[in-house]
Amino acid sequence: MKSRTGAGLFIAVLVVGLAQGAATAPMAPPILVSGGFQTPESIFYEARSDVYLVSNINGDPTAADGNGFISRVAPDGRILELKWIDGTRPGVRLNGPKGMAVAGDTLYVSDITAVRMFDLRTGAPKGAVVILGSTFLNDLAAGRDGSVYVTDTGVRPDFSPSGTDAVYKIDPSGKLSVLAKSPDLHNPNGITVLPDGTLVLVTFTPAGEVYTLGPGGKVQNVRKLPSGNLDGVEALPNGALLISSWGASAVFQLDRDGTVKTVVSNVPSPADIGYDSKRDRVLIPIFMENRLVIQPLR
Repeated sequence: MKSRTGAGLFIAVLVVGLAQGAATAPMAPPILVSGGFQTPESIFYEARSDVYLVSNINGDPTAADGNGFISRVAPDGRILELKWIDGTRPGVRLNGPKGMAVAGDTLYVSDITAVRMFDLRTGAPKGAVVILGSTFLNDLAAGRDGSVYVTDTGVRPDFSPSGTDAVYKIDPSGKLSVLAKSPDLHNPNGITVLPDGTLVLVTFTPAGEVYTLGPGGKVQNVRKLPSGNLDGVEALPNGALLISSWGASAVFQLDRDGTVKTVVSNVPSPADIGYDSKRDRVLIPIFMENRLVIQPLR
């Protein structure tokens, strides 16, 4: 994540409270991308290669069917390689890939009950961390120290509550630890790490909660957005947060002063968004329509 603003400013935003309602800001025309995506769940901007990585579930999000794949897309919308990492290839295991993060030279991908690792340059498999007791691993975020954080949204294949709601940490050595595990996390979905290490999460509940995770895994500074079923969250350089909402078919921007505005509307099933820091763009996978929306923010 590219935000240079510390946790204090974000927490202040939550304490002030969210502005009532959501104003719509005019935006430049989007780039629309389609052509072979299959249930695209997440987009990650990989700055070193200047490419967009797209995780494709390719069917049932909870099925261990071995057909998930990761695409590489150029910033101009060209599909460079539809199946750069392909779960159907010998030696590659990828079922229902969702969130992605990069630490060092490794791409981390959440995959139902495991976090899989791939070489960032070649896409070659580098092993996996299996998380016993998890049911729906979802978003990932990397901290400055190389640690990777992953959410378990806590749902079963029929999307009924499983009670496994959790946030896990994988340290640079590969050691797994539990930061928080409780239904009180309310189906955590998107996660981001602020520069000072503070974790910010959004929930997939209809209530649409945003909160920080405090010491001992305590949920803190809980606030609600104008609409719920929140999926992805990204931090902007100015300290604002971008948050996708299935309930609103939109992407909200939560500013430092507590104002909430709609920066992208009419995007049904906006899943785990990414942010292109080089071009100031929000990257939106349209989960149910097998396409991407690349939306400039200026």
